[in-house]
Amino acid sequence: MSKELIQSARDNMQKSIESYSKEVAMIKTGRANPKVLDVIRVDYYGFPTPLIEIAQVSVPEPRQIAIKPYEKESIGPIEKAILAANLGFTPINDGTVVRLNIPPLTEERRKEFVKLLGKTSEEAKVSVRNIRRRINDAIKDDKTVSEDQTKRELAELQKVTDEFTKKIEELQKAKEKEILTI
Repeated sequence: MSKELIQSARDNMQKSIESYSKEVAMIKTGRANPKVLDVIRVDYYGFPTPLIEIAQVSVPEPRQIAIKPYEKESIGPIEKAILAANLGFTPINDGTVVRLNIPPLTEERRKEFVKLLGKTSEEAKVSVRNIRRRINDAIKDDKTVSEDQTKRELAELQKVTDEFTKKIEELQKAKEKEILTI
């Protein structure tokens, strides 16, 4: 049973890492990143539709995102959805393509994003630790296993926790480097 618990912990921790990666991708770096548009839903024939499903998103220049709708009529709703998302970008509509110019980040703004990254990273680590705590309790409550076996399982669970905590720290360092690079 404990193998299943540890595998469950591994699966849940992996989900936490994936969620953390998505959050980190949303943090601005001063460069064009199409992932910042993942949260945008466009009113497409009365249904909120992800932007990526109704338009081609590309990065023609390091500080510009181009959005070319598959249907020309959806350019207005795309523009409205970008403004409503309040991402800090002003869409420029040339009739066929919506362009987003990414303003360069000031040093102060970069430091704010690094702080935000640190907070997000700590929340991810707390999530991983909460999973560990829950599985720890389940292992300790299993009275059919010897005390030595329980200690081995807890040690194995700690190794898994350390592995995922290290992944979070590696992602954090990479993103921090990306934010601070001008």
